Amino acid sequence: MPSVTSLVTPYKVDIVQGNVVTREQVQALKPGMARDQVRNVLGSPLLTSVFHADRWDYVFTFRRQGQEPQQRRVAVFFKGDVMERFEADELPSENEFVASLDVKRRFAEVPPLQATEEQLKAFEARNKPAAPLPTPPSAPATTQFPPLESSR
Repeated sequence: MPSVTSLVTPYKVDIVQGNVVTREQVQALKPGMARDQVRNVLGSPLLTSVFHADRWDYVFTFRRQGQEPQQRRVAVFFKGDVMERFEADELPSENEFVASLDVKRRFAEVPPLQATEEQLKAFEARNKPAAPLPTPPSAPATTQFPPLESSR
């Protein structure tokens, strides 16, 4: 029989980091677009570098308990202030991305919530006290308490 610790796991928060870039956004990119136009379509880049001023990187990661982490990258390359090209991982459509966030968590099969007679007897046998517990002395039928307020 599984232990309680194997059945109960702590809740872990979903972690979303970076820029969500969808297939529709990348399809809107056209060579010759100005940097401001690219920023309007994709948003501000997550990574920019003074050593690579002609490259903007958009990185997205999503971690959810019980699922493989998702990671996607889009790199946009400029020549001067004009977009020359881009490279992108396989990107979901906006509808696919929203659907992936809204997935109900799938848990293992729910264990039976009622014990059989055999299981109850086995539990009692394992958990019998070593010595019988002493019985408490019986309390008197009436108890006298002092008054709450003193009479003057």
